Amino acid sequence: MRNNKSVNDNVILAEFPVPFSYRVCFTSHLFAAENTALSDALLHARGTKPSRVVVFLDEGIAQARPRFADEIGAWFDVHAREVELVCPPCMVPGGEPVKNDYRLIMQMVDTLLEYRLCRHSYVMAIGGGAMLDAVGFATSMVHRGLRLIRVPSTTLAQNDAGVGVKNGMNLHGAKNTIGTFHPPFVVLNDARLLESLPFDHWIGGVAEAFKVAMIKDAAFFRELCKDAPLFRARDAAAMDRQIRRCARLHVEHICRNGDPFETGNARPLDFGHWAAHKLESLSHYRIPHGAAVAVGLAIDAGYAERFGWITPADYAALIKGLQDTGFPLWYPEVGHRFGGELQLLDGLADFQDHLGGELCVTFPDGVGCPREENHIDRDAMIESILALRAYAPAEWSA
Repeated sequence: MRNNKSVNDNVILAEFPVPFSYRVCFTSHLFAAENTALSDALLHARGTKPSRVVVFLDEGIAQARPRFADEIGAWFDVHAREVELVCPPCMVPGGEPVKNDYRLIMQMVDTLLEYRLCRHSYVMAIGGGAMLDAVGFATSMVHRGLRLIRVPSTTLAQNDAGVGVKNGMNLHGAKNTIGTFHPPFVVLNDARLLESLPFDHWIGGVAEAFKVAMIKDAAFFRELCKDAPLFRARDAAAMDRQIRRCARLHVEHICRNGDPFETGNARPLDFGHWAAHKLESLSHYRIPHGAAVAVGLAIDAGYAERFGWITPADYAALIKGLQDTGFPLWYPEVGHRFGGELQLLDGLADFQDHLGGELCVTFPDGVGCPREENHIDRDAMIESILALRAYAPAEWSA
């Protein structure tokens, strides 16, 4: 244990470590009566009384699975000696709209206060990445942070958004402008929840897998390129493989890179995201996050290829992998201009504002290795953006 020490007579240095750990667990049929993944996860923190839990459920799941809320209630009835569901599951809008409305966040806060949850209680969020962000943000504000149980319901949430430590919401036309770092108590990935996903949410997480593979794992990149047609064909085994490997890479980065709360300028896991976030906002969130990330990856990989950081073959492999998965690589918003300038380029300034300092953009330096760049050649980036017009559907290519 470190001791506080004086820098001088006027300054006391307070320095202490903050250890934290959480588990990312993989299961199926989480709320089948015989499944104990949830109760096992809470076992080591359980007191003499049943653990109190409030469940927030993504409305999209409730619509796709009309009996799902009843299944959740039935599971808690079976395990009532261990955990107490203090009210029926609370429905929450899914997708980016829930992150755009502060009133929805405060409604969740009001619910948690109304049922008198304490810091030893649990908040379970079952939904996609945006919904998990919003519920996590609300949870982090009540009593300075309740115990958060994440049950991600999309491929993107299971391999990326749901396994990290960030929460937040969108304000002033930009993504994640306010939020907190609030690690989960546990993450429970239920493979069954992926079965009813619409196609764009089914493949959404694959874009994040290509992202992390391009900057961290060349072998994983080659595997993704090979499996891309399987993702498009909704092959459950291939999707499970990439989710597990991608989730592991994300968790390892958070735990081992020395900056889990992003106090520095470099954010390697945001490769391709400056353009993706801007594309989402330009489309008023019509374009899903995974699809926007696919475009962002193609843009930044094209930029890297222009400077020789990756080979033309690597760039072509990424483009083919994304297309074989089913991602469009051009939307009308990509080429939108205002006053003659590409609006997408404004995403670089937004990204710098989000970083809070010097612009620092991650690119691949050979597949599997990252490099950070503080200066962007505007003309080369415009070329990289407009090059994607070649992949536009006929109705968008004019």
